[in-house]
Amino acid sequence: MNLQQLRYVHEVARQGLSISAAAEALFTSQPGVSKQIRQLEQELGIEIFRRQGKRLVAVTEPGRHVLAIAARLLGELDNLRQVGAEYSSESAGSLTIATTHTQARYVLPPVIHAFMARYPDVRLSLRQVSPTRGCELVVAGEADLVIATEAVAETPELVSLPCYEWNRCVIAPLGHPILDTSPLSLEAIARWPLVTYDSAFTGRGLINRTFRARALEPRIVLTALDADVIKTYVRTGLGIGLIARMAYDPETDQGLGVVDASHLFDTSLTRIGLRHKAWLRGYVHAFIECFAPHLTRRVIEHALSETGSAFSI
Repeated sequence: MNLQQLRYVHEVARQGLSISAAAEALFTSQPGVSKQIRQLEQELGIEIFRRQGKRLVAVTEPGRHVLAIAARLLGELDNLRQVGAEYSSESAGSLTIATTHTQARYVLPPVIHAFMARYPDVRLSLRQVSPTRGCELVVAGEADLVIATEAVAETPELVSLPCYEWNRCVIAPLGHPILDTSPLSLEAIARWPLVTYDSAFTGRGLINRTFRARALEPRIVLTALDADVIKTYVRTGLGIGLIARMAYDPETDQGLGVVDASHLFDTSLTRIGLRHKAWLRGYVHAFIECFAPHLTRRVIEHALSETGSAFSI
């Protein structure tokens, strides 16, 4: 048994049981992957994958246990590399952050500016993805952390750290009647065509639940992945917009008026997700604390040592 075999079975599972995709990701051949998996199964005396001809069609019951152990061992191997890198070069390395457009566009710029001034030798990569995809990247070891509102707390392989709360506002072209509505109500919003976020992003589930609780059906005419697109279509007169309050800037969003809607919706919570038992380099701790000052190294290390997936401050 060797680490290469564990990498192969882990990658095959991660690639949806596709040996060809796993071989491509690992820069090796399909026959080589198949051979190593067979050798591991023979040594363990079990089948990890159920086969139909030459195709892998399912993970067996003992295979699920093998894959879980393999994932833990490979994660610990990555931790060993991180320890070595930390003590050989404390302020240089790479940091990959998976996050949404809203966080990358409206929240992270001053954080990243301050971080890079302190750690100029760190190669920083932003992966703009859906919350679910961001969590998958961290679980797979392709990102160091995920910053999002959705999916983080629901991903059992991650430790979820609360960062900050936020709410929403309604935007419309200057002169639109909704801007003079006082107090703003869900009923008033529902009377107009609405442009808002795609269902996978930025608290959209909470928006749906809030309207449903009042037996209202908003007239959603367009959904988008980010607030910039929503604002573009609001400017055309397609409808009013419902966006995260942080995404409205009176200086750059000229021609659009805003009405606070925080009294209509529960607050949403943006979280950081980290892989369970991950060993974080010092500059990763520094970035997190720059983003959320209450998440000190002591707090993070305590959270990572806990067995649950969610952690409260």
